[in-house]
Amino acid sequence: MAEKEKIQKHVEIKNRRASFEYEFLETFTAGLALTGTEIKSIRQGKANLTDTYCLFLSDGLYVRGMNISRYEEGTHYNHDPLRDRKLLLQNRELKKLSNKLKDQGLTIIATRLFISERGFAKLNIALAKGKKLHDKRHDIKDRDVKRDMARNE
Repeated sequence: MAEKEKIQKHVEIKNRRASFEYEFLETFTAGLALTGTEIKSIRQGKANLTDTYCLFLSDGLYVRGMNISRYEEGTHYNHDPLRDRKLLLQNRELKKLSNKLKDQGLTIIATRLFISERGFAKLNIALAKGKKLHDKRHDIKDRDVKRDMARNE
């Protein structure tokens, strides 16, 4: 019973810093190729997307920098927490992303990790462009104005 209590019904891990640092141009939802101990650790909510980005290697799109903590009850078959994980996208989506990445200043970042209704781990990724300092200041100002308006209502 104690093991089942550790597993969360609804897992949603967000990269909050991403929306502050980048402007999202287009978003995609991708599956992840994971090992058994990785999915168990994600279901416990032990993943971090802070410095996560995606890159094309020889045979597809991979996510790098995603930290999935070691599974506590794993044996010597436990996974490496920072290994590159393959993203599962359709070929047309991969071609679209690779063509757009040729533009200077664009990158692919992970924005959200969640468990789908069918029990699979999914990763929302975004084609993004880095924000300048004045854009970040504008976002902070807008957020403060919204907060003040909400307080006054």
